[in-house]
Amino acid sequence: MNFASDNVYGVHPKILAALADVNGGTAPSYGGDDQTKRAEEMLKEIFGCELRAFLVTSGTAANGLALSTITPGFGAIFCNAEAHIAVDECNSPEFFTGGAKIIGLNGPGGKITPRQVEKALKGFIRGEHDPKPKGVSLTNATELGTVYSPSEVKAFSDLIRPRGMKLHMDGARFANAVAGLGCTPAELTWKSGVDVLSFGATKNGAMMLEAVVFFDLGLAEDFAYRRMRGGQLLSKSRYLGAQMIAYLEDGLWLENARRANALAQRLAKGLTAGGKVRIPNPVEANEVFAVMPKTMFDRLQASGAKFYDWMPDSLGDAIRPDEIFARFVLSFATPEEEVGAFARLVAEG
Repeated sequence: MNFASDNVYGVHPKILAALADVNGGTAPSYGGDDQTKRAEEMLKEIFGCELRAFLVTSGTAANGLALSTITPGFGAIFCNAEAHIAVDECNSPEFFTGGAKIIGLNGPGGKITPRQVEKALKGFIRGEHDPKPKGVSLTNATELGTVYSPSEVKAFSDLIRPRGMKLHMDGARFANAVAGLGCTPAELTWKSGVDVLSFGATKNGAMMLEAVVFFDLGLAEDFAYRRMRGGQLLSKSRYLGAQMIAYLEDGLWLENARRANALAQRLAKGLTAGGKVRIPNPVEANEVFAVMPKTMFDRLQASGAKFYDWMPDSLGDAIRPDEIFARFVLSFATPEEEVGAFARLVAEG
């Protein structure tokens, strides 16, 4: 019963098979292979627009390199205070941007609002004494399992675009957001004003695969150099391309996400069935955050179930000293019977 992360599970069999298939013979290196080229064409088909896509191996690299195209070292990027770029990437965005400031805003459910950004922007009145606001980064799905709808994303774009700022989306769980909303990838990105997307695949069935997808083609002008300098241009790039082809082919990426999302809904029902656990945020993707008695947390952990005691800051005074704010993450590969077994453990009291 491992609900610690969607990173703990392995690679989808179809993606593993694609890696084996591409392993024979030879292929041009450093992105010159047919698989890498086909992967970019497939991303164009998925999003229904002209774009530039660059394959990389990690979400941290994707985010840092993407943000480096939006802001110079004297700039500022606004995000939720619990966003991955703010607290989980060891200053990687600051490193790749050459020192830009990541400004975290506190918001409920892992989200921020345009009003918060607008209020923050009013404080930047001292010219060169302040960092220059250059962009907003939205995580979708968020670190607390909620999602931004297309209309919410567009509201940010409408606010910042007249100010010359750019909009980045951290899509480590982008597939889960699209599946949860039932919208198209286009509606959630470029049609809503997203300039650059970190398109995640690793958490949803790939081995090590993300893509930096540019809808603002001007931002991609020098990205090949940035990727190389950042150590993210693989010599045997066909292994990234093969993963992406298998991930997108026949809608596997959304099939995996729908399964993980559905398991999250089932787990949430199991947690709350007895009335002792509450879920403060809506379950909109593949993560469940629950407030439970500490005694229950300890008992479930002792049973062998794996899940995290999470940071309760976003709940403020809504959590008591004898309670735990717990995180559960469901994967495309989570066995359904383990969700049922865990629900039975919860029901024991």
